[in-house]
Amino acid sequence: MENFEIITKIRIYKESDYPDSKKELLNRAKITALNAYAPYSNYYVGAAVLLEDGTIITGNNQENAAYPSGLCAERTALFYANANYPDKAVKAIAIAAYNKGGYSKDVCTPCGSCRQVLVEVENRYSLPIEIIMYGEGQIYEVDSIRDLLPLSFGKDSMG
Repeated sequence: MENFEIITKIRIYKESDYPDSKKELLNRAKITALNAYAPYSNYYVGAAVLLEDGTIITGNNQENAAYPSGLCAERTALFYANANYPDKAVKAIAIAAYNKGGYSKDVCTPCGSCRQVLVEVENRYSLPIEIIMYGEGQIYEVDSIRDLLPLSFGKDSMG
């Protein structure tokens, strides 16, 4: 038997120390969360996608009584970006959640389905996507979705 170790490096910032150059993307995710349609979970998520040309696309979660017919914020934004800007690579995505009258104290991380979609987008453009995850008072960053989904499934897996 052999073993190997997978290590994920996450940069953790205090909100007050977050670089100004990235604040707009994060603020767009936070604002977009407020407009989410989440009457069942009351967990309002916003995502902001930065394209290589500087365009920012936003999306938020859209719930449905006929669960699982809704869609997460990350996929809403990514699918819109890919449909409307198919020749523009995604550089970064910021994610934030709002609930119970304030932004979530816990860092908002992408679900498994969103992680898989992010892998596909990275593969599509052959570029890593920086993932920015917000929690009230702290921000996590990773350089690629592969940091959050290291043994991912993709086109090469179907060999």
